Amino acid sequence: MMDVFEEAVQYLESQHVPVEAEADVLEEDVFQEEAVSCFLSPLHSESLDFPDTPTLCSPEEMLERRLVVLKGILESEEVYLRELEALLMPMKALRASAGTSQPVLSTQQVQTVFYQVPELRDMHQSFYTGLKARLSAHRQTESSPGEEKEMSQSGFKLMVGDLFLKMVNQIGLYGGFISNYEEAVEVVRKCTHSDPRFRTLAESMMSNNNNGSDKTRTKYTFEALLYRPLDRVTKTTLVLRDVLKATPEEHGDYTSLQEALRLSRSFLSGVNESSQCKREVTLSHGVRRQLMRDGFVVDVSEGERSLRHLFLYTDLLLCTRFKHASRGKQDQYRFSWYLPLAGLKLRWAADQERSPDTHLRLHTIRTKMFLLRQQLQQQKAKGSRGVSLEARSKKKMEQMELMLLTHSPVYRLELHSPSGKSHTLLLSSLYELEEWREAIHKLTTDNIETVPPDLLTLTSACVKLRMTQQPPLHSSSPVEDEEALCGTLSVAVHSAYGLQQPACVYVCVEVDGYEFYDKQAHTHSSIHTLNPHWDQELSFQVDGARDLRVLCVSQSDGHDETVLGKASVQLESKTLNKRWRRQTLHLGQVEVTLSLKYCPHPLDPPSSAAQLQPVFGVPIEIVAQQEGVLVPHVVRCCVEELERRGMDEVGLYRVSGSTSDIAVLKAMFNSNLREAVTRLRSAEVNDVSGVLKLYFRELPEPVMPTELFQSLTRALDIQDINSRLDSMVSLLHSCPDPNRHTFLYLLHHLQRVSEKQDINKMTLMNLATVFGPSLLRPPVVGLGHDGPTVDISQEVVVQVQVVFWYLQCNNLPEAQTSLQHDTDAEDETTHM
Repeated sequence: MMDVFEEAVQYLESQHVPVEAEADVLEEDVFQEEAVSCFLSPLHSESLDFPDTPTLCSPEEMLERRLVVLKGILESEEVYLRELEALLMPMKALRASAGTSQPVLSTQQVQTVFYQVPELRDMHQSFYTGLKARLSAHRQTESSPGEEKEMSQSGFKLMVGDLFLKMVNQIGLYGGFISNYEEAVEVVRKCTHSDPRFRTLAESMMSNNNNGSDKTRTKYTFEALLYRPLDRVTKTTLVLRDVLKATPEEHGDYTSLQEALRLSRSFLSGVNESSQCKREVTLSHGVRRQLMRDGFVVDVSEGERSLRHLFLYTDLLLCTRFKHASRGKQDQYRFSWYLPLAGLKLRWAADQERSPDTHLRLHTIRTKMFLLRQQLQQQKAKGSRGVSLEARSKKKMEQMELMLLTHSPVYRLELHSPSGKSHTLLLSSLYELEEWREAIHKLTTDNIETVPPDLLTLTSACVKLRMTQQPPLHSSSPVEDEEALCGTLSVAVHSAYGLQQPACVYVCVEVDGYEFYDKQAHTHSSIHTLNPHWDQELSFQVDGARDLRVLCVSQSDGHDETVLGKASVQLESKTLNKRWRRQTLHLGQVEVTLSLKYCPHPLDPPSSAAQLQPVFGVPIEIVAQQEGVLVPHVVRCCVEELERRGMDEVGLYRVSGSTSDIAVLKAMFNSNLREAVTRLRSAEVNDVSGVLKLYFRELPEPVMPTELFQSLTRALDIQDINSRLDSMVSLLHSCPDPNRHTFLYLLHHLQRVSEKQDINKMTLMNLATVFGPSLLRPPVVGLGHDGPTVDISQEVVVQVQVVFWYLQCNNLPEAQTSLQHDTDAEDETTHM
């Protein structure tokens, strides 16, 4: 390998610089003696406050001045980039030399001397390229013919604020350079004195200035070039002030430039604080800045999702990018953004429905993960022969789980700062989101002031302070838990008590484990009540599940949602079995009663888009079985909504609703129960009643089985009224459970409707006339029914009379809406 000294000599000779003599006097003395200790004293901080209201005479003059400033910045950036390139010129040779027997600098010394310099060069190159393109496009606009007014408008169209803001958001790179500066200078000085090869290089470094055909060279010392970024970080803040001064307040760039100046000023203040050895930050009331919580979240910026490590300190939120350690380096974090907690507003909501493409993408990832999981289990069984293959499969598994972690979250946590700056985070778990929200809210209510952070110190400290080392990947768990659940976990959510005021409430249930299947489900939202009841069964396919999380959520009319309480339950296979086990969870002031059942079995591959099975046009016993209830949810939800706000409606059930609106509600019940119930709450009363009538009308078999038609017809002929009613009630016991309880549930509801007949004008006969033909139908002759035929007029009379007599019965059995889940002798109460 070529000796670095010879390469340096060739380089200097190519620039026509003699290398035999001692260092010449610099053509440009850019490094003053006091600059050696510049980091020990505060950087220049004069004129760093936000500018006052611009005082130029007119917007046109301000825009003209602004253009001059921007052109000056572009020229300055070009010079600075050449200086950084000159500084980086010998890096490759020095790095190559470090691997020889006679290195000029060791590998560690090379890393120290050039620390963050390539990153600074790339950051400024991106800014320079963007600014040059904007100014070139603006110059073409100005040169085109037009009136002066149009030229003024082009000044308003010249947008550069986003470029400055992008650059300032990466200004934390300077923090790393500054903290390393003294050590880098020490290495340069030490090697300059001890090694003549390095001294020749360090004392004469060249930068080419390309101005058309005229080529001039500027000679620098190594130390002079190392000082350039220190000088530049101060100038960044000053030039931002100059641009903002020349930008009219109504210009689209004004807000972005203000924010960029604020961030730059905050960073410089933090650097000064660090330089004066004030690393300990004391907030108001003597509280010191502490790390309160951290974890991985998905940060959304311009529609792009990125996995980030979020740190919650006593007075601010810090969002960072984790950079894995390369060989010879330590793990480190890169600054992304921060928000002071003072005045911070939070809002959360479920994200919009995923697109079909996203569903397909997630399903593909889950299927591959499932197959990899099976391969891993097979490789583990082979023992040592499959160790390397197992490691590769596990690596693939982790990569795909990271993709899932980035693209599957649907809960949005929006952060709004008083300064107007906002960020959006996405999380997969509502439980985790609520933990973040509670932690942030607790700190914001203390109203602690924010001391501008030293972003370098804060970001660098993340490696040591972090409490969460890695993203929450189930595939990276070191040991398989034999107690973890694998099979079907069923959760029947019954009811909630303890609400302070009536509310529309739903329950969210989450499980953990491998992400092959959906890990979250919700009940539908209850009616506006103090004591919500759901009796809704949720089913999960689980692999490696250890914990169950339950949240009770209140939903307002404006669709704003509030978590009323949450609880976590540890799942143990030895305490769960195929029988239902009833539990009462204390979620703060709210108590939620539910039952659990677990059936272990080998799992099938994940199915594509899991959609709710249709309910309209499906036999009632199938719907009841699907939902794990005795009365289908569509019946209960419509009845509850009508009893909440429709009992005084004149002509209830007799007046038709909108055919199109009823069709929309029907489609929603067939595809998304939760959304259907939410839409039901704002639907017209007659549309709600129309949905209920349509459900019974479209049943392939009526609620009252057709084989009972003849028996009910004969019961109508019994002269004694009491005997007639007793006979009709006894016939109900021969009905299947879902049919009987649904019929009784509807009858009790219609009796309550008729109690308000003075207002709604719906008597028992009116209601029987509406529902009779839907609830009872004669058998079809020729399909195994040989009874006497009934003409159409007689048929309708029987249908109406049967329902009418049932409605007149005062001792109808009570309807049971759900299956009995509490088969264990005693309930179990969990306090959270």
